[in-house]
Amino acid sequence: MFGWQQLQKPRGASEAQLMAVSLVDAHLRSLQPGHLTDVESTDQHTVKPWFDGRIDFAPPVHDFVGDGFPLLGGRLDVAGGRTVAALVYGRRKHIINVFVEKSASENYWKGAGESQGYHWLAWQQNGFSVCAVSDVAPADLAELQKLFAAQ
Repeated sequence: MFGWQQLQKPRGASEAQLMAVSLVDAHLRSLQPGHLTDVESTDQHTVKPWFDGRIDFAPPVHDFVGDGFPLLGGRLDVAGGRTVAALVYGRRKHIINVFVEKSASENYWKGAGESQGYHWLAWQQNGFSVCAVSDVAPADLAELQKLFAAQ
């Protein structure tokens, strides 16, 4: 039987921690065979329009291949019970999922941490909550955040 206590927020866990766990879980699901992208392309002008009609916002899609973060594609995912855009980037031989959700400033994702051996870095930009998740070093995620901020 599934009790009501199993649905409650764990004691001491913040909303940011719960969202981070959900996003790390989404990252892990994406690494399963056949789940990485719904649209596989290195062209931001192919990936961005793919989201049209699938979600109610246009995520910021950029290719940072010249900076060592090539765009690999995108997909829809679910985090915290909500549909989010997932942009997929490469870094050396690693995968970085950048999750994007349109959000009000009081509900945006923020912070950084580690869960299940994966690093995450969340920030708000232009009315979007953005969170990058990967097994790369935290400095790589910070570098990717700076590239997004420069756009």
